[in-house]
Amino acid sequence: MRGRSALETMFFGPAALTRAVLPQMRERKTGSIVQISSVGGLITAPGFGAYCAAKHALEALSEALASEVAPFGIRVLIVEPGAFRTTYLAPRFAAFRPWTRTRRRSDPRVTTLPNQRLPLGADAVASMRGKLAQVAADIDANESVAVATAL
Repeated sequence: MRGRSALETMFFGPAALTRAVLPQMRERKTGSIVQISSVGGLITAPGFGAYCAAKHALEALSEALASEVAPFGIRVLIVEPGAFRTTYLAPRFAAFRPWTRTRRRSDPRVTTLPNQRLPLGADAVASMRGKLAQVAADIDANESVAVATAL
């Protein structure tokens, strides 16, 4: 799946579904929205630009939405699975996957977790921590230039 079709399916589809259920959740003053993203919502890989862009967009929308709907008793959880044994990604991800394969798990208790993000799989946790450490290092390395641009 490439380009516009990736965004239509993985961003605009969940956005439309969310928009459809929000009025009922607001009326009841409760609800949970669970967005299925991916480790690709934070991390990119060569050849996965459209996929990662769609997942990045879904995560940004979900983060903003979480703040908007919290006063109505609605929470948003972003689930970020790492690599799973599927026929969709397995052949293309093989070169970028130094981790071991994990098994898919489903647990209805995820809607009661206190945080906004739920990475799934050791690879997702390690990759996301690595990405965040790199972002922090980039900010630290460029801090003097960054703060010098302040008004």
